[in-house]
Amino acid sequence: MKTLRKWSRILHRDIGFFFIGTTLIYAISGIALNHMADWNPNYQVETNHFSTTINLENTALVKSNILNLLDEVDSRKNYKSHYYSNENTLKIFLKGGSSVLVNINNGNGIAEYLKRRSVIYESNYLHYNPNRIWTWFSDIYAGALILFVVTSFFITKGKKGITGRGGIYTALGIIIPILFLLYFM
Repeated sequence: MKTLRKWSRILHRDIGFFFIGTTLIYAISGIALNHMADWNPNYQVETNHFSTTINLENTALVKSNILNLLDEVDSRKNYKSHYYSNENTLKIFLKGGSSVLVNINNGNGIAEYLKRRSVIYESNYLHYNPNRIWTWFSDIYAGALILFVVTSFFITKGKKGITGRGGIYTALGIIIPILFLLYFM
């Protein structure tokens, strides 16, 4: 048992050190993704209100006029497409998911720019398993977490270990999620 405890401590420590970065990435993105109803964890939306005198009625010159508007509001290089959501409103789609909405009657408009949230966007990207290699890495990480759990059973002995307080915490850590699932599903 002494050898098992020694190797459990070694594995637990080394696995923990190796996967610190991955654990931090999954923790950050997990919190962000848990609160998607409260905010957009991937993008921040910035708005810019403006007014224009450019004629944006649906005529043969509308695309040229839209590009002139974008020279004032954003950049014509970002133009993707446009459409009229109703007879008074023109929506212009820009690269990167941003858009411009203009009331063609009075020239009042709003530009909405999507900006990636640094660190959180990248963490969420990895959380979604973007490719096969990251999926393999994530599977190895999951296996390491299982080994991390198993080794934790043998690190502390006695009343603070798995046969004492540690066992109570372990049981609660299993029972609480199960009860949650049974109650809310």
